Amino acid sequence: MSILNTEAAEAARAAEAAPTNPGQPDPAELMSREEIEALQLTRLQATIRHAYENVAAYRELYDAHGVRPDDLHTLEDLAKFPYTDKEFLRAAYPFKAFAVPMDQIRRIHASSGTTGRPTVVGYTDEDIDTWATLLARCLRFSGVRPGDLVHNAYGYGLFTGGLGAHYGIEKLKATVIPMSGGQSEKQVQLIQDFKPRVILCTPTYLLALADAFRNAGVDPRETSLEVAVLGAEPWTDKMRHEIEQTFNLTACDIYGLSEVMGPGVAGESGERQDGSTIWEDHFRPEIIDPISEEVLRTGEHGELVFTTLTKQALPIIRYRTHDLTRLLPGSDRPGHRRMGRITGRSDDMIILRGVNLFPSQIEEIALEIPALSPHFQLRLARPEKMDEMTVHIERRPETSLEDAEAAGAELARQIKVKVGSSCRITVEEPGSLARSSGKLRRIYDQRPK
Repeated sequence: MSILNTEAAEAARAAEAAPTNPGQPDPAELMSREEIEALQLTRLQATIRHAYENVAAYRELYDAHGVRPDDLHTLEDLAKFPYTDKEFLRAAYPFKAFAVPMDQIRRIHASSGTTGRPTVVGYTDEDIDTWATLLARCLRFSGVRPGDLVHNAYGYGLFTGGLGAHYGIEKLKATVIPMSGGQSEKQVQLIQDFKPRVILCTPTYLLALADAFRNAGVDPRETSLEVAVLGAEPWTDKMRHEIEQTFNLTACDIYGLSEVMGPGVAGESGERQDGSTIWEDHFRPEIIDPISEEVLRTGEHGELVFTTLTKQALPIIRYRTHDLTRLLPGSDRPGHRRMGRITGRSDDMIILRGVNLFPSQIEEIALEIPALSPHFQLRLARPEKMDEMTVHIERRPETSLEDAEAAGAELARQIKVKVGSSCRITVEEPGSLARSSGKLRRIYDQRPK
């Protein structure tokens, strides 16, 4: 059966009637916490039944764990159901995780598949409309207005970023420039000529565009850009400060992942800039201990887990994202909780001679040293019996070689003090490290398997 054929889902849809003015909040944004949780329970019960009845992989998983849809009476009962992950979806490759017939699928996206088979995501007509609505909600929340000219530099294609953002911009009644990633010189030209107010891309690519502006003899602070909505990779508040100072704009986070929907799962207030608000009328978040898998309380740091509440084509239940963060009470939208900054991924954690560290820790330390830029790579090797890490980081153009050498020594000292691990530092020339128009690769592990 369709999840939206239930009486409860019809009532929920009525509660979320779209506003007549796309520049105003959706009614569901303004729900109280009690209203959100009541809606979540109704939708969660329908989602689990929808998955159990229409996806053999879920039915087999739940039967093996001795749970049924009727076992969910409260939100806390969600903990009775097992977690899923990328391997769960890969085992159903390509379309066995879909919960509707293929003639109801209107679009297919997929992850890059760099570590195995890609995870395939399908969308019905209503899924696409929901996605666009939530993306528009994020953009409006971050300060994008109907009528704005929006330069979309997320990649188009199987990656969900480009098309997800595109439909959201149009839903907001803003004007999209579908530039996609790459061709930095052309990006600079179009921003100069078209004068968009808003840009969407990854945070590291926006810094790469700053280099392209300077190479063209243009001060990035003198462009038309006022708002940047950035996502698809973890970034720190120090990176935010770097971007805002470089471009003289307001930079806000946006969060999503292909398996759960794509960008638009959570968005950040342009006024508060206090973490991304999760749209809990459509997603139920949990934080778990990544080792014990115990559910943690609001405010405790751990791995983010998501359950979708309205997806028709691909219901996702207790999906382990591997993103490390914490849940916080709502602020601008009190009924919807916020997520703290993503501090890393549990599968991106580097274990170096018994010390656990994340690239975001290196970024935070490096950006406290004025002579060093935010462009860096971590290279891991094992020349003898011990692992070694070398941080390759660019000096800023105005920094002398002598000052850069001193800054490298200071970075090594700070990493030792704050992270607890020794490493080598190689200070590189400005512009010498690879740039990316999509998700940036920070870690190059050259250790023998």
